[in-house]
Amino acid sequence: MTVKPMKVRLVKTFDFDCAHHLPCFPEGHKCRGMHGHTMRVDVIIEGDMPPSQDYLIDFADMKAAIDPLRQQIDHKLLNEVEGLGIPTVENLAKWLWDRLKPALPMLALLRVYETPTNVCEYWGE
Repeated sequence: MTVKPMKVRLVKTFDFDCAHHLPCFPEGHKCRGMHGHTMRVDVIIEGDMPPSQDYLIDFADMKAAIDPLRQQIDHKLLNEVEGLGIPTVENLAKWLWDRLKPALPMLALLRVYETPTNVCEYWGE
């Protein structure tokens, strides 16, 4: 009898505090001026669990991939983060993706919460 692979999705969540200003918004818009957020990111890995391993990936490996990026953005002015450009939640999601995907090839989705009710989902190109 052939055993069907078990497809699973794992989510590792991290938070960070940051500030930014968004010059892409019109004069007078509240997001154009300097302001801060406590953001949350869900890093979502998806794949077939190897039957010989009984787990998809070690959460510690996910944390090891995330931590250097978190250090670059936690308690920082996002406008000054190299390579980020205008730090909208959309651009931040892509920036994170581009840096996490090489370390986490099974990366399926990033969910970036700018606020508890404003979320960007990004799943690559």
